[in-house]
Amino acid sequence: MNNQTIVGQTVAAPAIAHTRAKLSAAFLLGAALVFLVGFAHPQAVHDAAHDTRHSMAFPCH
Repeated sequence: MNNQTIVGQTVAAPAIAHTRAKLSAAFLLGAALVFLVGFAHPQAVHDAAHDTRHSMAFPCH
């Protein structure tokens, strides 16, 4: 097994690779959301946010 020592702890290499995969997936999802909202029509973005606020019972007006 391939191990690495990090601050006095032994961590298996597959665990580090799994963490990197999770971080990469989170980054790609976040970037996709930013770009999708960035290029969406302003009214569509407003309506989506407005409906989300109402579905969470958050007063918005």
